[in-house]
Amino acid sequence: MTVREWTTNDLDAIAELERECFPVEPWSRRMLADSFLSGNFYGALLEEDGAVTAYGGMSIVLDEAEIQLVATAEMYRRCGRGAKVLQALTEEAARRGVKRIFLEVRVSNADAQKLYLKHGFVGAYCRSRYYPDGEDALVMKKEID
Repeated sequence: MTVREWTTNDLDAIAELERECFPVEPWSRRMLADSFLSGNFYGALLEEDGAVTAYGGMSIVLDEAEIQLVATAEMYRRCGRGAKVLQALTEEAARRGVKRIFLEVRVSNADAQKLYLKHGFVGAYCRSRYYPDGEDALVMKKEID
């Protein structure tokens, strides 16, 4: 099991896992590539036996970061893989001088919220009807020392 930074060669595998994890509104390969090539993006993934089993990505602007993606293949959930990716993102943010990290999570996604709370994120505010299906998003924030 290896945690490493994304490369362009990983985009197809990440896009495939994105479709599996978020069948209703996945990021397309093009959206992933555009973010990856934006110049302010960092992506981490977990690779096992040549397969991407978890990934995450964030954009960094000045001293703030926004985690845009975190996902784990269904058969590998609740085994610490998402936590490893989240830790890699947080560590990279700290290396780059980030002071605050934000993310949005569906209010119905209790498992993700537990993961984020366990890693020092706190609820900041709610965005009403944020997602295309009308569900609210909880905005969470983490301060980095």
